[in-house]
Amino acid sequence: MCEKLDGLSMDLEKVNMEKLKSVFPECFSEGKLDIDKLLSLCGEYIDNDFEKYKFEWKGKSECLRLAQKRSTGTLRPCKEKSVNFDDTQNVYIEGDNLEVLKLLQTAYFNKIKMIYIDPPYNTGNDFVYEDDFADPMARYKEVTQQTTKSNPETMGRYHTNWLNMMYPRLRLAANLLTDDGVIFISIDDNELINLRKICDEVFGEENFYTQIIVQSNKRGQTYKQISKTHEYLLVYTKHSETEFNELEKSDDNNDLNLVDKTGRFNIREVRNRNPKFGRHNRPNLFYPIYVNPNVVDENGFCPISLEKSDAYCVEVIPLNSQGQESCWRWGQKKLLENNATDTMLSNVIAKIKNDGNYNIYEKYRKTTYKPKTIWEDVSVITEKGTVELGELGLAAYFDFPKPLELLRRAIQIGSNNNDIILDFFSGSATTAHAVMQLNAEDGGNRKFICVQLPELCDEKSEAYKAGYKTICEIGEERIRRAGQKILEEQDTQIAMGDEEKKPLDIGFKVFRLDISNLKLWDSTPITGDNQLEMFTERMNSMIDSIKDDRTDMDVIYEIMLKMGVPLDTAVQYIEIDGKIVYIVGDFLLMIALYNDITAEDIDAMAAYAPAKIVCAEQGFKDDTALSNAHYILRDKQIELKLV
Repeated sequence: MCEKLDGLSMDLEKVNMEKLKSVFPECFSEGKLDIDKLLSLCGEYIDNDFEKYKFEWKGKSECLRLAQKRSTGTLRPCKEKSVNFDDTQNVYIEGDNLEVLKLLQTAYFNKIKMIYIDPPYNTGNDFVYEDDFADPMARYKEVTQQTTKSNPETMGRYHTNWLNMMYPRLRLAANLLTDDGVIFISIDDNELINLRKICDEVFGEENFYTQIIVQSNKRGQTYKQISKTHEYLLVYTKHSETEFNELEKSDDNNDLNLVDKTGRFNIREVRNRNPKFGRHNRPNLFYPIYVNPNVVDENGFCPISLEKSDAYCVEVIPLNSQGQESCWRWGQKKLLENNATDTMLSNVIAKIKNDGNYNIYEKYRKTTYKPKTIWEDVSVITEKGTVELGELGLAAYFDFPKPLELLRRAIQIGSNNNDIILDFFSGSATTAHAVMQLNAEDGGNRKFICVQLPELCDEKSEAYKAGYKTICEIGEERIRRAGQKILEEQDTQIAMGDEEKKPLDIGFKVFRLDISNLKLWDSTPITGDNQLEMFTERMNSMIDSIKDDRTDMDVIYEIMLKMGVPLDTAVQYIEIDGKIVYIVGDFLLMIALYNDITAEDIDAMAAYAPAKIVCAEQGFKDDTALSNAHYILRDKQIELKLV
């Protein structure tokens, strides 16, 4: 059925609204644009009292400002705490996750496929991040020198404090997700409703995917007169079209009961069964498929074609159960790639229905199944997580760790073999453990980024007595021991005759949040009798832009972060005329931090054809050398950056 032209030009308002919705889904509520929210994302904050549906609490606008406030921090490498620092692609960060998420924006914007977090449940005994709107880094320095605090209901702002903690972090996290990215959030009844509401704002109501019930224990906890045995796993996507992976079936539950020349298989419809999609919004997936009804194999399958002919004479279009126009899951190119005239070789076939019409099917050969919304097997209960920590000798040092299978299952569903998985409430580092374990099982190359506030362990705790001063130290030790255990298990399997697998990445780079390596101008007013002398001293202190107590590697990783280069990018060095020059990636950056840089040095660096050269401004021998460097690199179309 052809669409009738109405004689009008393109509906630009509608097109622009759809563009806006694809970029800022959180600015739409009940299908209407919330202009105030859009303005706030652009730095324009408007307070009004219009009556409309919205979720408000005290401090919401302030914590939004905080999320968008530029960080003055950096991430300093800690090679002594790391494992295989120079080769690993995994990252562990000690720091306040709000500031860390800000620092990751440039390098990891739209690059994280999956996020899992297990935030404080706000039971009255959890640590609550008390953010400082004026100076977040100063607050972080203060917090990491004191014991953790609780958030008792008697404070009067029980839910408000938790919302102010979660909202800016989720806003920043959403920026990092890929277009087909997904976030899993563990939570219990205390803040479930509030979490749903803020996730609806951040990710958009239409991107709520599901709410999984997870059996957290078998015996139950006292909860009025009902025994509480479960928690939840909220799942949101970046966009509503995100597809999830299915889970592998066990051998005794195999449903591949058909056979062709390729091997065992079963079938599923090529028609898209999602009621949201159809010809109206997926016109490229609506097209006719033609069936040859005169050729039928032993399984009742007929060959198909995209071209109508005397043989391929039965037209099939995608219709839903109500007879309305739907669409296919595959485009025409993919269908052609999977089709063959021989049904014993083709991966796309047709079969007649009882009513005389035809369905179009694809053959699938993987023994997979769709995960359900209730996870109640023993492998996901909290006690299992404690047992797994016990196998690593760490059970006494961490309460209520998440079980491996919970994370393993989520990672299988929400990511693919080469994706990055982020956990910014890392805790006992179950996410890191699960990523390494799953890579060992299926040969994947997933990478993890874990972020954890270095909360101080109670001096009376078993962890503190064992030498662990912070939660981070426990998490890092768990990753070390888990990686070693996985390697030992892999070696045992190889010794028993299993096929040798590619080298497994069990390393991780440790970074520590700190204030910037670069000196920032002190803009506080100068008072007192010696104002001129104090101003002169302040000016002289800025001659060298890099702080004296920072290493070259500190500065290099800050440059990488601020210029959008991921932390797992390789850093090497070469010597030019006896002076060290650092190379980031495949000559993505060349960084020179030494003094007395000459035009000849710049010319020698340019011979390597890097994309950008970065130098310390005070490192040039004189103003002439700096000026010449500018012209040399301009002619060679190489960008020069100064720090």
